[in-house]
Amino acid sequence: MSLPKRWRSLDRSTVGRAPERWGVYELGDDDGTVLDVDAGVLRDELKTALAYADADQVRWEACQSREHAERLADEHRERAGLS
Repeated sequence: MSLPKRWRSLDRSTVGRAPERWGVYELGDDDGTVLDVDAGVLRDELKTALAYADADQVRWEACQSREHAERLADEHRERAGLS
């Protein structure tokens, strides 16, 4: 199961709109296949992904705490078969 959010292009504009708070995010290819699931401070994580990841799209969900974000990332990683 994926995050219940729509895909956005992984570009500077999208990264600039990401909140500076903890969250879980998915990186995907052009076809919408989930390549990676992780947690962290969203804007910082997506800046790194933009620079280094081989992904075309991203979607995220902001969380209330680090623990919540990491728990959701583990759940989504497992469901996506990435664990």
